[in-house]
Amino acid sequence: MSAAAEEASSLLDITAKPSQHELEALNQKLQRDEIRYILVQFVDIHGSAKVKMVPVTCAKDVYYSGAGFAGGAVWGSGQNASSPDMLCRIDPTSYTPIPYQPGIARITGDVYVRGQPHPYCPRVNLKRILDEFRSMGYIFNAGMEPEFFLVKRNEDGSIRVADDQGIDTLSKACYDYKGISQMLPVLTEINECMLSLGWGNYQTDHEDANGQYEINYDYSDALTTADRHTFIKMMVSQLALKHKCIATFMPKPFGDRTGSGAHLHFSVTDLKGKNVFASSGTDPRGLGQDKFAYHFIGGILKHARAMCLINSPTVNCYKRLQIGSALMGNRSGFTWTPAFITYGDNNRTQMLRCPGPGRFEDRSISAANNPYLSYAAYVAAGMDGIKNEIDPGDPMAGCNLYDMDPKQRAELKILPQTLDEAVDEFEKDDVIRGALGPIADELIKLKRAEWTEYHSKVSQWEVEKYLTFF
Repeated sequence: MSAAAEEASSLLDITAKPSQHELEALNQKLQRDEIRYILVQFVDIHGSAKVKMVPVTCAKDVYYSGAGFAGGAVWGSGQNASSPDMLCRIDPTSYTPIPYQPGIARITGDVYVRGQPHPYCPRVNLKRILDEFRSMGYIFNAGMEPEFFLVKRNEDGSIRVADDQGIDTLSKACYDYKGISQMLPVLTEINECMLSLGWGNYQTDHEDANGQYEINYDYSDALTTADRHTFIKMMVSQLALKHKCIATFMPKPFGDRTGSGAHLHFSVTDLKGKNVFASSGTDPRGLGQDKFAYHFIGGILKHARAMCLINSPTVNCYKRLQIGSALMGNRSGFTWTPAFITYGDNNRTQMLRCPGPGRFEDRSISAANNPYLSYAAYVAAGMDGIKNEIDPGDPMAGCNLYDMDPKQRAELKILPQTLDEAVDEFEKDDVIRGALGPIADELIKLKRAEWTEYHSKVSQWEVEKYLTFF
């Protein structure tokens, strides 16, 4: 175990001790819902779900001991082929009966190795950071807006929008009835499943790009939202296949269309549930926010360049996160993806938008993010802002950054424009690296390798551009 892992492990006393009462309550739910099998689930460093199918008769075993996994087979686990088993102990609070597969429930959990919480587990790491924030008297709440495309494969392996009738063709396709109508069967089934789980989904729409959709659901504490966001990606992918299409959370599957994000709405409450972002008096900056909120986002803006690796973790993400002429280079006329490190009022050209008092929205986050890592980084940056009373400056209220004079816009700080640049920024930020514990070194290693692999490939665009150019 590395020095960073040993240090992080020494701080991990964060998972509730097994309780016979909790197990009995879980068994009652399993019996009520006629569950026969449990998918014991955790995520790897990429946020991809990993599972084992366990008969319900073994629920006690995976609650007290855990389901065994070979860590060397999982990205970013800090293990190799000679390492001992990783054991995923289920957390009954994440119990999710799978609506489209009766008799099966998903229960996520925390990874243990040799009886100790494993610091390389993204969920374990997030709980470490959330517990530190709770010790200060605060709870971080998150609401995420998952965007995704529904596509189909062509015979040559390329993809096209799932549009068999050829009607989802508008350049400004957002909210279009004809565009969404043929996908209502799959979108309705997704919504019905979420409603049955009580997750409070309240709006679904056709997004800005052809074949792109978004589902909005109620916010919750960060851990609950991360668990739910993970399951939503699992569910959407399976229900799309049922309807003979592919759901992709790839940020930019089409070069000329708006990319997919996972916009994060966030707020903070005290331990009694009072929103500490909202101002109790007059906010001289006009956003209805408390000084606490400004210090929190001061930390976010300070560490935004380092956090970009976590929030936009693939080479493809940076084809969504662009500035210059690309800002208005999509078919619809806008990318809707601010790459400027700014905050403002109810203005979608800012990285941090203020929809109203008591919360903010980060519009830069990619659909490819791992929510457990993103939330850990967010809370760490916010805590730095609070402890050091970092002032974000005045908001850029009423300012359309897309139309701003290029000379003025050039003075703004921007998010990294390549994965390689993002790794550099992450590597030198002690606060954000510390938010991930030993996962940080794994992330750097994987993303350096990804950039090298990507940079070694010759694209079709290059062949077409340069083959007979000289």
